[in-house]
Amino acid sequence: MSDLFSLEGKTAVVTGGSRGIGFMIASGLLQAGASVIISSRKQHELDEAQEALSKLGHVQAVRADVSSLEGVEALAREVAGRFPVLNILVNNAGATWGMPLDDFDEHAWDKVMDTNVKGVFFLTQQLLPQLRAGGSHDDPARVINIGSIDGLHVNPMDTYSYAASKAGVHHLTRALARKLGPEHITVNAVAPGPFESKMMAATLRAFGDNIASSAPLRRIGRPDDMAGVTVFLASRAGSYVTGAVIPVDGGIATTS
Repeated sequence: MSDLFSLEGKTAVVTGGSRGIGFMIASGLLQAGASVIISSRKQHELDEAQEALSKLGHVQAVRADVSSLEGVEALAREVAGRFPVLNILVNNAGATWGMPLDDFDEHAWDKVMDTNVKGVFFLTQQLLPQLRAGGSHDDPARVINIGSIDGLHVNPMDTYSYAASKAGVHHLTRALARKLGPEHITVNAVAPGPFESKMMAATLRAFGDNIASSAPLRRIGRPDDMAGVTVFLASRAGSYVTGAVIPVDGGIATTS
C-alpha cells in the first residue's frame, strides 16, 4: 500500500506553490517523496515557502508570472533545465476578482482569465516535451489542474470572470485528457471548496461559520484534504484516472 501512494523519485512542478492550496499540495508531494519546484510571483513569499518546505524534502523555487506567455515560457525554460524529465505538473496559480455586474471591467476580466485559463493551457503546452519524457504506458505523467466548485455550481458572489475561468479549466481538462491520454499523460482537475488561503481569507472571516454549516461534512477543508487528493492523482493509485473533475468541498457543490 505504501508503494501505491509513493512518489519516490518523481519530479513535480506546483505553480502558485508559495501559499494556500499550492503550499498544501507541495507539502503533500514532498512528503510522498517527490522533488518539487514551486513558483510564485512574489520572491519574499517564495523564499519563506522554500525554507518551510525544505524540511519535508527537496524543493526549489522559481519566481514566475504565468498570466503572460512570456512568463510561462520563462518558467518552462527553468523547469526544463532543472527537470528534463517531468512526472507531475500542478497548475494551481490563480486569481480572483469581485465587482458588481454593472461595473465589471475588462481589466478584472482579463487578469483572471489570463492567469486561470491561458496560463494553464500554455504552461502545459510548453512542458509537453518533459511530460512526454516522464510518462509511460504503465506509469503516465500527470497534469493536475486546480479548478473550483465555483465552476460546478453558481456562487452568489459577483466573481463572474473567476466562475467562468474555473468552468473553463474543468472543460479544458477533459479536452487535454482526451488528446494526451495516448501519449501517456493523464489530465485531471481538482475543484476545491472552502480552504484556508489568502484568496479565501476575507470570505472565511465574514462567512466562515455559515460556509462550514452549509457543507454536509460541517467544516472547511484542511491541508491534508488537498494533499491527499493530489497525491492520489499523482501516484500509482490514480494512474487509471483521467479527464475527471474531483470536488473536494465537503459535499457543498454536489449536494446543494
